[in-house]
Amino acid sequence: MSGQRVLVVTGGPPPRAIGRLPEADMVIAADRGADNAIALGLTVDLLVGDLDSVSQETLAACNTVVQHPVDKDDTDLELALAAAVDTGADVVTVVTSAGGRFDHALANLLVAASDRWSALKVDLVVDRARVHVVRDEVVLEGRVGEPVSLLAVGGPVSGVSTTGLRWPLNGARLEAGLGLGVSNEFAQPEASVTVGTGVVLVILPSPEQP
Repeated sequence: MSGQRVLVVTGGPPPRAIGRLPEADMVIAADRGADNAIALGLTVDLLVGDLDSVSQETLAACNTVVQHPVDKDDTDLELALAAAVDTGADVVTVVTSAGGRFDHALANLLVAASDRWSALKVDLVVDRARVHVVRDEVVLEGRVGEPVSLLAVGGPVSGVSTTGLRWPLNGARLEAGLGLGVSNEFAQPEASVTVGTGVVLVILPSPEQP
């Protein structure tokens, strides 16, 4: 399945106002994410997790189920991303929500940005927001004036350059925990972000929904 796109749907509250999802070759659900996936009209090809929160009705509707122990070191999202890697997929969209427990929402972003998944191109649909994990370059589309934030994760990021944004960066250094990169905005309908070394979360908090 090399070169395939995978949708990973997490547990927690159902995602809200997500708009149209990209087409995918496979849907992997993380535990209760199977309930969320079915509510979105998706067919779950693979369900992974400790299965402590998925409904029995949904469990029976999943094509393949891999159960893990309740006492485990990996989160259910990590198990789902590992399963995506095992399929040979190289593009993953994580569908999740910022509702529910704050620690889970934050952990999902940090897990997605982990170097463990550096071989994957990862983006996230977080309710209405769109998030891109960028290690090299991403091209963005949006309306002029729409906000865009760039957040360094895991340490300093060097060689950050942008086009099409109101306040351009040219080979900039972004430090984790500092505000440079927060609350930029589209100056043109198309923009780009390029990263030299490190990982940047590029967040579109309220893009126009298709």
